[in-house]
Amino acid sequence: MRSPTVALALVVLLVSTGPTAVAEPVLDTPAADTESAASGASPIARSAATPTIHAVYPDPIAAGDRGEFVVLSVPDSTALGRFSLTDGHTTVQLPNRTASGNVVLTDAPARVRNLTGAPVYGLESAPSLANGGDTVRLRLNGTVVSTVRYRDASEGELGLVNGSAIHWRPLGATARPVVSGRASEVRAFTLPDAPSAPLAPIRAAEDRVLLAGYTLSSARVADALVAARQRGTTVRVLLEGSPIGGRTRTEARTLDRLSDAGVDVRVIDGPYARNYHHAKYAVADERAVVLTENWKPAGVGGNSSRGWGVATSQPRVVDGLAATFEADAGWRDAVRWREYRRGRAFERGERADATYPRAFEAETVAVERTDLLVTPDNAQRALVAELDAADDSIAVIQPTVGDWDEPLLRALRRAAGRGVEVRLLLSSAWYSRKSNRRTVDRFEAWAERTGAPLSARLAEPSGRFTKIHAKGAVIDDDRVVVGSLNWNERAATTNREVVLVLHGSEVATYFGRAFDADWSGGKPAVPLALGGAVLGIVAVAGLAARRIRFAS
Repeated sequence: MRSPTVALALVVLLVSTGPTAVAEPVLDTPAADTESAASGASPIARSAATPTIHAVYPDPIAAGDRGEFVVLSVPDSTALGRFSLTDGHTTVQLPNRTASGNVVLTDAPARVRNLTGAPVYGLESAPSLANGGDTVRLRLNGTVVSTVRYRDASEGELGLVNGSAIHWRPLGATARPVVSGRASEVRAFTLPDAPSAPLAPIRAAEDRVLLAGYTLSSARVADALVAARQRGTTVRVLLEGSPIGGRTRTEARTLDRLSDAGVDVRVIDGPYARNYHHAKYAVADERAVVLTENWKPAGVGGNSSRGWGVATSQPRVVDGLAATFEADAGWRDAVRWREYRRGRAFERGERADATYPRAFEAETVAVERTDLLVTPDNAQRALVAELDAADDSIAVIQPTVGDWDEPLLRALRRAAGRGVEVRLLLSSAWYSRKSNRRTVDRFEAWAERTGAPLSARLAEPSGRFTKIHAKGAVIDDDRVVVGSLNWNERAATTNREVVLVLHGSEVATYFGRAFDADWSGGKPAVPLALGGAVLGIVAVAGLAARRIRFAS
């Protein structure tokens, strides 16, 4: 059963059916014993023109482990028939075929072809790969040229070999690089203040709309998607199949309507689900919107949550989002809505229909660069690096955060420890108030004990919104983090999340003003600063400071 966290995709490690290339992973720690051809004494084993074992898949999600396979990395125009594969019990000659690149060997080719875009060659009696550990050898005329020894395979995970290490990843896991867009302008907005901003690109689309989300129940969003489909636009939607609390009847009716209108609706679900799909973005023609909110009235509808978002036309960012969508929607864990819906019951949901003042209008602001990050591929490491590079200030807004010793929270304390002013604003919603209060108290106690310039508090909505759902940060008044990632390691390592890091003082000023208003509860800011850091004494600072520190 999938655990209740919230997830996933361009370069897929051997196992995508989409039109993607295969990338060799970089493995950080030796997780198993391997013997490489380079360590052998045979001159044949040291030849650069010899195939090597690239990956093993010992524990499929299928009865009787049907669908095990071995992946070879094969030099150009290699005659496979000269080689044999053995586990010490069963030895099988490879097919009399000429191959290049990565090839897959299995005794269940029909099943395995659904799992990979690489060529699949059937074997009459492939070696049986033991789940608890095994040794697989590739031989040339009886001489071992490549050996892999692994321990304790996990169900549904692929073991990728790199030198002296083997790294286990969910079948279909991705290895997206960080993508950067050049200087441009973006449309920055907050919610509930500007509910029309996230829909503007969709309403103008003529060629394509690719909408990714956790849930989708907004009638306004559905109207925009149906209208786009009716004017001939290709419209595709990808959502999470197991949202926390279940799928509501309202959402089921919304997705029925979209499907009936010809929208391709899919959800990430089933035994091959790679991650939880928690990303929130849309690609509309050559524009894209990335936001912190769900596609429902409480989020993009402006009827409940404080959220942040950005619309951009930076080509590399738009292309990167489109490629992520294609890889996530193109694999076997993306189940068609009608298939998923069959026989399911749905929950009664709560209505969100409150209205709020519009204090922050959407603004077009300059950015010097935009970095597109995704989890679990690259985002956590990149965000930790941004926090470690901070010189002056970090302002973080989150619904909740993870455990005390997780990477992002350690980075916040490191920053405060070297004198960077850190503010952490968390939600006061009823379901998270108790745990968030404990987090605030712990950070405040640490700051008092160490004299570090760190403050934490629970938000006071004061009639401007119901709860904090934004997931962002403003760093050094010149960088902004916006996206779907809750700052906990579980989300960063098991979910599909999408995050933008926007560089530039204009975009930082926009979101900095929004943060400051929420930090002060919507009241005029009182210019207090933390002085005498070693003694932890609160002192009055100058009125000219735009960045204001408050004691909780």
